[in-house]
Amino acid sequence: MLRWLRWRKWVKPKQDIVHYHDKQARLVEIEQLEKQGHIDLFYADASGFCLTPVMAYCWQYPNERVYLIPQFSKRINVFGLLSTDNRFTSFQTLNRMDTAFVIESIESWKQTLTKPTVLVLDNSPIHQAKAFWEKIEPWQEEGLFIFFLPAYSPHLNKIEILWRKIKYEWLKPTDYSSFANLKEAIIQILTKIGTDYTINFS
Repeated sequence: MLRWLRWRKWVKPKQDIVHYHDKQARLVEIEQLEKQGHIDLFYADASGFCLTPVMAYCWQYPNERVYLIPQFSKRINVFGLLSTDNRFTSFQTLNRMDTAFVIESIESWKQTLTKPTVLVLDNSPIHQAKAFWEKIEPWQEEGLFIFFLPAYSPHLNKIEILWRKIKYEWLKPTDYSSFANLKEAIIQILTKIGTDYTINFS
């Protein structure tokens, strides 16, 4: 029997299986160190928001349809850093997300760290630029360690759950009525993650 389900991107065939399993095992070890209290562990990534919504489903009354009109708009780019106990920091820009912005964001966030910390990142080109790699050793000397995920493994980056929650659950259709409303709604959500908005990672 057919079921009405959203189609999903499938990147597993592109993975280097040996490299993937090696990285996955190392990430499990890092997560255990975090559970034992030896380190802090954060997952970071960037996401963008504009007036073209990604909401494919929403609750609707019988005989009532919810319509959203896609509109061209500026894009709110967000670089976020999230722990599994819902500690969250974000940096927003209306400009293009680039390596310099990510480095600046990490430098600012780094000032809040209180113990050795591992930051999990994907292999986005902005994380693989020369300027970024030049920061890795100095950050290590300050107790911040970068762990790059294997290629084509977005499911291993737990902050992806946050982006899905914001886009598919926490933003409302009315938030897309104007760019000003969307921006205000996103700021409200980002500032209340860990209090009004939480994720159960267990």
